[in-house]
Amino acid sequence: MLQQSQAIKLPYHLIADAKSRAELEMRSVPKQVEYFYNLGKIAYENPDLPMQFIIDILESKKDIDNGKISEFKFRDK
Repeated sequence: MLQQSQAIKLPYHLIADAKSRAELEMRSVPKQVEYFYNLGKIAYENPDLPMQFIIDILESKKDIDNGKISEFKFRDK
């Protein structure tokens, strides 16, 4: 699927916040805004989930997308 982008206007303070957080998280500003959007969307759709659980889900998804997973092997008894 072709991913299209579109310019949008955001208040300066949102961009400044995203920029400072993006530097810490080693993301671009647009990727940080996308990350914040995903956090907010999941939290809105699942109000009973703790924020840290949502963050862990997104981090795990990123690991899967980047191929940083390995199969779990059960120990033989």
